[in-house]
Amino acid sequence: MKELIKIDDIEKYYGKSGNIKKVLKRISFSIEEGEFTGVMGASGSGKTTLLNVISTIDKVTSGHIYYRNTDITEMDEDELSDFRKENLGFVFQDFNLLDTLTIEENIILAMTLRNKNKNEIKTKVDQILKRLNIYEIKDKFPYEVSGGQKQRCACARAIINDPKLILADEPTGALDSKSAQMLLETFQLMNEKLKATILMVTHDAISASYCNRILFLKDGEIFYELVKGDKNRRDFLNDILDVLAFTGGDPSDVQ
Repeated sequence: MKELIKIDDIEKYYGKSGNIKKVLKRISFSIEEGEFTGVMGASGSGKTTLLNVISTIDKVTSGHIYYRNTDITEMDEDELSDFRKENLGFVFQDFNLLDTLTIEENIILAMTLRNKNKNEIKTKVDQILKRLNIYEIKDKFPYEVSGGQKQRCACARAIINDPKLILADEPTGALDSKSAQMLLETFQLMNEKLKATILMVTHDAISASYCNRILFLKDGEIFYELVKGDKNRRDFLNDILDVLAFTGGDPSDVQ
């Protein structure tokens, strides 16, 4: 696999001289195309900040972030806006769907913003609706479907323009256990069948067990790394729980 992202010695500080909080401390790692990577850590460990700088929502204080050979830390705001539109897909905890649009229209909107033609849009939207098993609800509005179906719509919207990277911030946080499982299986499908590269921040060990690799943060630094390899999901889950005991994560959060 080819390297998609390289995080090179990044730091993120907040505050001013005399009252500086170091949130990320000299973090370096890489993500290859087709990986499903998770980021875990206790509250305040820096995991959401890490996602924010990788997604260009926030800027690093020092260090560099490369997408292939492009250093996004050197881009201006207009260049970053174009970069996000061309390369990134987002799945948020609260779905961010428009209630005045149907499920299908929410997905179509993401393509019309890219000036795609109508035939291409129709064909591709139908394909993704069927792939994610939400074709039968395409004419319903978000308030008429379940939380799991909403999140599948959010996944379809995130992947419809073939982004190089999908970023998910606590995507199961607002879901019941059944809907959360459906979403995670959707991520697994997107990763294995659609070859999507996914970076997911989560506090939940069960969610993390669907990943291929986990980075554990503690006090703004990478404390440990777990690779699933050939292990089944149950054994990988047990490994995750063992590491959480050391990082300050709370295994009691797992239902």
